[in-house]
Amino acid sequence: MIANLEPVAAKSAAPTYQLRIVLLGAEPSIWRTLEVPGQASLGWLHAVLQTAMGWTNSHLHHFLTADGRYSDPRLNEDTGFGGQPDRDEGKATLLQIAPKAGAHFGYEYDFGDSWGHEITVLKILPASGGTAARCLDGAGACPPEDCGGIYGYVEMLKALKNPKHPEHKSMKEWLGGRAIDPKSFDLAKINFWLGKLKWPRVTEIQLRKVLMGRDNYTEG
Repeated sequence: MIANLEPVAAKSAAPTYQLRIVLLGAEPSIWRTLEVPGQASLGWLHAVLQTAMGWTNSHLHHFLTADGRYSDPRLNEDTGFGGQPDRDEGKATLLQIAPKAGAHFGYEYDFGDSWGHEITVLKILPASGGTAARCLDGAGACPPEDCGGIYGYVEMLKALKNPKHPEHKSMKEWLGGRAIDPKSFDLAKINFWLGKLKWPRVTEIQLRKVLMGRDNYTEG
């Protein structure tokens, strides 16, 4: 698993952000609507996105904003956005990088498969005093990790759907016999595990426990 974020100081009376997260290129659409504290760091938001979308935090990531790129500086050795060094995601908050409703920014996970997400600020609501993320709605299951990005996922679904497809058997074997339901979406389950994320920071160990619990995975 990949390590996570640095702590960010909580602020009083910060507004609540309502965000729409869309996995780019997915058809039918894979998306989530979330509510998160406006003082959340991008590093904490990374943990929220991994939990809500269904990823396993097994690869690098970064956020792309109008003023630069944000990542975990302990992990990403890239030179950065536009030749500028990456900024520290643990020191930037939603309030700072997206101060108005309608603002949008990107989140990329796994630079090999390149899972791109568009994040849009739908609403900025009055302060609620909460320090937890909540999923309001969504659709679509998270694709399996390491399947080749959106194109690979589409081809996988075609192969699994057709027993006569030349890759049908190999795809089933690669999945270990696990069934894939692309329409699966469990709101209650997502919110249960979002509630397990600590505030204002999530350690690598704690995030791993949350994601393993969500996926019913036990280290053996």
